[in-house]
Parts: sequence; C-alpha cells; structure tokens
Amino acid sequence: MSTLPATTVPDPIVGLTKEEFMCALPKQVKGKVHQEHIDHVNQLLLDPELRESFRDNLLSYGSVMAEGKYKMQDYINAVKFVSFKLLGSTNQEAYIKTFPQRYARLLRENTPDSTISSFSSNYNKNQLVNKIYEQTLVPSYILNADVFQKAINRQAHLMIHARSEKVQSDAANSLMHHLKKPEGLKIDLNVGIKEDTSIDELRKSTMALVAEQKRVLESGVFSAKEIAHSRITEGEVFDVEPDA
Repeated sequence: MSTLPATTVPDPIVGLTKEEFMCALPKQVKGKVHQEHIDHVNQLLLDPELRESFRDNLLSYGSVMAEGKYKMQDYINAVKFVSFKLLGSTNQEAYIKTFPQRYARLLRENTPDSTISSFSSNYNKNQLVNKIYEQTLVPSYILNADVFQKAINRQAHLMIHARSEKVQSDAANSLMHHLKKPEGLKIDLNVGIKEDTSIDELRKSTMALVAEQKRVLESGVFSAKEIAHSRITEGEVFDVEPDA
C-alpha cells in the first residue's frame, strides 16, 4: 500500500477522488474503498505512461466487482495490468510494471527469468484480469458504425443515380438485405383489462336479457324472429318491434 498521507490532493486533470471512484463501483462494494486505495491510485496516476488510460479504465470496468468476491487492491492491480497490456506491453512487461516491488524481490532471490515469465503468464490468465479483458472488447459493428452508415448512404446514392440499371438493382438488393427487419422478430403485446363496476353491470344485464328472452320464447308470446329484432331500451329488458 502507498505510504502517502491521507491529505494527498489528486491532480485536478487526471486525479481521482474517493467519491468519484465509489460512484463507478457496484453498490455492494462501495464500502470497500478506503483512502489508502485512493492515495495509491493517485500515486500511479503520476506515471505519464498510465495517466488518463488507467484512470478511465478504473472507472469503466467497476462492474466486474459486482460479485463482491474480489479485494479492492486486486481490482486496482488487475486494471493496471490490463492498462499496460492495452498500451502494447507484453505479459511480462505489464507484470513487472504492475508489481515492481514483487519483481525486485524476485531479482534479489535470483529467480530465473523463465519463472518470472511463468508468473506473468499465469497472472494474465487470472479470473479477475480476464473479466476486465471482457469489458474492453468492443464489438466491431460498434467500432465501425460510422463506416456502415457511409456504406448505406453510398448504396442509396447508387440505387438512385447510377447510370447502369444493373448497378441500381444491385444497390437496391444490398439495401434490402442489410436493412430488412431481423428474421424471427416477435412483438409481444400484453394488454391488461381491469374490470370496473360498469363491466360487471353490463355482464349482469346481458345475462338477465338472455334469460328473459328465453322465457318469452318458451311462453310463445313472441317468435324467435321478433325477439331477434328486439332492441334494448332504457328501463326495459327489451322492446319488440313487430313485423311490418
């Protein structure tokens, strides 16, 4: 851990405050952030090689801590390692830059370079490191969204203005292929009907009407045709309009 005092003032350009760091982390791990972590981070941000990339990465990949099983210092180290890798360092170079004190101890112990290389390779396969790697992988269709739009615009221009009907047709087919609605797209419409007293009253009135019509039909007073031409009026179950 850094020995910097708790009063360390972060660089206003790339420095990090405790509040900023906590805002970038899942709720369940915010309490794991201590001032010593912030002091250590701000000391690392003095390195011109890291600077903004490390700061941005630290704030961007906090979601990997959602499971709550990683230590805060482990997260900081993993982001530092991945940041060096993204800047072009090899596994061993990134490992040495991430753990300079550990590397110095290995040298004092005359640790073979092959062993140090093995340590760096294993760290590169670390679960937390790989979760951060996953966060850095941006799909190519997002990275090249502007190129895709330019291609669409060009095809649309050719479809309208090309001299060759073949070129116009090919451009039109290309647009139809790439811009068509995805196959198997399903739209689920969930319509909920909340019954109120008016619906309940209508149901009761309808049932009463059916019962009364059945009674009248069985009595022989009206024919089925006359009942079929009856209409509902205010205050009555039905009003029969006799045949002309």
